[in-house]
Amino acid sequence: MSQRIVIDPITRIEGHLRIEADIQNGKVSDVYSAGTMVRLLEEILRGRDPRDAWAYVGRVCGVCTSTHSLASVRTVEDALGIVIPPNAEIVRNLMFATLYMHDHVVHFYHLHALDWVDVVNALKADPKKTSELAQSISNWPKSSVGYFSDLQKRIGKFVESGQLGIFTNGYWGHSAYKLPPEVNLIGLAHYLEALEWQKEIVKIQTIFGGKNPHPNYLVGGMACAIGLDDVSAINAERLAYIKQLLDDGKRFIEQVYIPDLLAVASFYKDWGAIGGGLGNYLVYGDLPTNGFRDPSSFKFPAGAILNKDLSKVHEVNMREDSEIQEFINKSWYTYEGGDNVGLHPWKGETKLNYTGPKPPYENLNTEEKYSFLKTPRWKGHAMEVGPLARVLVGYAKGIPEFKEVVDATIKHLDVPVTALFSTLGRTAARGLEAQLVANWAQEFYDQLIQNIKLGDTRMANTEKFQPETWPAQAKGVGHAEAPRGALGHWIVIEDQKIANYQLVVPTTWNASPRDPQGQMSAYEAALMDTPIADPEKPVEILRTVHSFDPCMACAVHLYDEEGKHLSRVKVL
Repeated sequence: MSQRIVIDPITRIEGHLRIEADIQNGKVSDVYSAGTMVRLLEEILRGRDPRDAWAYVGRVCGVCTSTHSLASVRTVEDALGIVIPPNAEIVRNLMFATLYMHDHVVHFYHLHALDWVDVVNALKADPKKTSELAQSISNWPKSSVGYFSDLQKRIGKFVESGQLGIFTNGYWGHSAYKLPPEVNLIGLAHYLEALEWQKEIVKIQTIFGGKNPHPNYLVGGMACAIGLDDVSAINAERLAYIKQLLDDGKRFIEQVYIPDLLAVASFYKDWGAIGGGLGNYLVYGDLPTNGFRDPSSFKFPAGAILNKDLSKVHEVNMREDSEIQEFINKSWYTYEGGDNVGLHPWKGETKLNYTGPKPPYENLNTEEKYSFLKTPRWKGHAMEVGPLARVLVGYAKGIPEFKEVVDATIKHLDVPVTALFSTLGRTAARGLEAQLVANWAQEFYDQLIQNIKLGDTRMANTEKFQPETWPAQAKGVGHAEAPRGALGHWIVIEDQKIANYQLVVPTTWNASPRDPQGQMSAYEAALMDTPIADPEKPVEILRTVHSFDPCMACAVHLYDEEGKHLSRVKVL
């Protein structure tokens, strides 16, 4: 006899996600992932100027704040045949790298760490042993006995008062927590330090993009100008400050994030065999070093892996009708051709058709439609996207940088490479690529400085910016490797206006419902057979879901005509 548990809302994510799981004999025997938000950006964009699309889609989310705008300008540039100057490409790469460094650190400490770190248990730590441990794994200066003792006293006062603040609703004391008190105290200390650090690194986005979140982009390049002696431009002082922020970010990742990641992982090696899921991985590629039209120059290579077979990486064609398709057989939408047909995004439709239960409700009818997310497939395969996919494709292609960090990590943890196909591997991959991106950011910065020294200050190509230079019809595809995975935008332009615009976002790939063949997507597949110690406190489900870093905010909240939530349901 199975027991159905419902987790809604899933917290420490962006947006609204509901998980319904059947527990039988202490394990997940069936599971359903439901997006309870609806996205209508596609309809908002119809009839608008393609040059403005980046500003609208950038508001999809304030977390991966610049990736939708980046994908959008690339989409329009592809449609209109625009090639941007090298400096603009470098600046986009630097903004991309900044986002990764910020996003991955914030995810590890503020969204995911509390699945592994027991905050209350940290009060049992010996500050002297904590200091010795911290100094043995890193050169980070904040590691004295007094530092950890003072922190412990601060947290102790919260606990004694019964007011844990942001830590109130954790499953503290759960049997699934395995870290010694000293490691818990280190994790808690760095949780708080990361809160301070993260507000600094994003200043790079503000310098180049004018503001954060939602920095400015430009079809044809970037809107910022380089002028070393110009107070209103990207001048020498601002460039020096960017270098300082990049150095600080690299140091935090290498001396705080990576040591903590390895320390925590060493106590949870059993999670190297839990949460693997599909075994299929998809990457579009990103960080061009020779222009976006040259995929062979990407730091993150494109490709697909099927059935965990690292001996073969398949090519990916985002333009081919039969490769990427979206299905709605289990989604609250309707297609003119019927519910079981798959549509390539250039032919995509976004027509709402809610047929679910009227809130409040106990359970969704999972035999019918149960999510506002469409179901994308690559050549008919359910695919996982995200950090693990990117690291695996780079590793499978034998790229030295990827092999170096992966081999060093599995050696340090004394686990086989197959441990990557797991919740633990997914969490580790995010840290490894943060380390890679921090190094690449230094390279991009040096390239920008070298170009400026050689007299190249071009930041935009405006030759085809005016609509009168455009063809009557055009279509394009642009992509970005968002922190959470492969992000694709497709546009159809007719008579200088947007005729169709479709976004297939990372969490759509990972969190979507079943397809017409009954195939699960990544979340559902990864949760199968997960051991659950206490169905009332399913921290094990949160660990795997959080390892994907869900971002449901490619949707907006659904309201009725009086402005009230329609998707407010009972938390079970």
